[in-house]
Amino acid sequence: MLTAFTRAFRTPDLRKKLLFTLGIIALFRLGSVLPTPGVHVQNLAACFEQARNGAAGNIYGMVQLFSGGALLKLSVFALGIMPYITASIILQLLVVVIPRLEALKKEGQAGQTKITQYTRYLTIGLAVLQSTAFIALARTGQLFPNCQQDVLLDPDNIFQIVTMVVIMTAGTSVIMWLGELITDRGVGNGMSILIFTQVVAVFPSELANIFQANKFTFTVVMVVGVFMIAAVVFVEQAQRRIPVQYAKRMVGRRMYGGTSTYIPLKVNQAGIIPVIFASSLLYLPQLLTSLFQSTDNAFIRWISQNLATGDTPIYMATFFVLIIFFTYFYVSITFNPTEVADNMKKYGGFIPGIRPGRPTAEYLNFVLTRLTAPGSLYLGLIAMVPIVALAVSGASQNFPFGGTSILIMVGVGLDTVKQIESQLQQRNYEGFLR
Repeated sequence: MLTAFTRAFRTPDLRKKLLFTLGIIALFRLGSVLPTPGVHVQNLAACFEQARNGAAGNIYGMVQLFSGGALLKLSVFALGIMPYITASIILQLLVVVIPRLEALKKEGQAGQTKITQYTRYLTIGLAVLQSTAFIALARTGQLFPNCQQDVLLDPDNIFQIVTMVVIMTAGTSVIMWLGELITDRGVGNGMSILIFTQVVAVFPSELANIFQANKFTFTVVMVVGVFMIAAVVFVEQAQRRIPVQYAKRMVGRRMYGGTSTYIPLKVNQAGIIPVIFASSLLYLPQLLTSLFQSTDNAFIRWISQNLATGDTPIYMATFFVLIIFFTYFYVSITFNPTEVADNMKKYGGFIPGIRPGRPTAEYLNFVLTRLTAPGSLYLGLIAMVPIVALAVSGASQNFPFGGTSILIMVGVGLDTVKQIESQLQQRNYEGFLR
């Protein structure tokens, strides 16, 4: 990785792209600490310091993670990249359900551009809803339940509230624009790099808190983190390559085909999406208990005792099962063996030893099912390790090496290095003339 970045900085064109990307990241982090007009900065800082250790355990913990700690500071970029992630996931699911979106996906680049436009519109709508919800929580004092100070300068000023909603929504729009700038003029993967930046931003402070609290716990956390990163790197690069042979065919006076290639099926074909789905679903019990905490109901008490916190056996088991379920679900809607087999047959491709058409689809489905099993178990274990580490080591709830954080960091890091290496190969190709 270090070699790739060193060589990239020696190439003038890539050096400009890297410096441009770093400048966008600096601007992005500036917006994450810039308070929204109407926020009482001193009171907010005091309440934030008081609620710091419990911020990851409430109903907006996932948004807090993807905002890089900016959510509880009510900054201009407080919502972070979470509205865009949610909108992208919703559109991916709707593509399978709505025929019109499925037709757009098959139209190629033009259809994908249209789907991207729908994603932007949905992102703005979700940003309006989320900013309104969080400002309403701040206005009523529920954003920091244990803090009695007002975090807004004038909680009863409706114009000020509307202004804050507009600014936070505009901040989400700017984040989308910055991500597209990195994709077009930077090193690529703009949105992924911004997500990576938000997740990594909370690491230094959380590690410092753990070090100050207990040096032995800090050592345990670092050792567990290194092993987790090594395991994630190993599994994320693991893939099953299905060989594909294309028959020779004559088109006019020219001969086409006769080449060999492969279909790469990753062990973790679903990526981080199942963990996000499972985490989001398990925030519903926390939301339910917070809404009906004053109700003396046996069902609410049971949920509060078993599903509202992450240190109970029922919560752990439910989380693990949900990750496995969503892994199979997401893989089934993103990879269609029948469609892949039909495309191979259309262009004269076949898997050696497997007949084209339906037998090929059945074979791909068989291999994909066998690969998804260890992939789902891997995701479940990675997500469970931090929860177990919390119980064993006694680290704070802001455990930095969470399953979601590790998967994002390693996945985006590997993709960025591959992007840089591919651009280096285009500019400095070392072939037969060497």
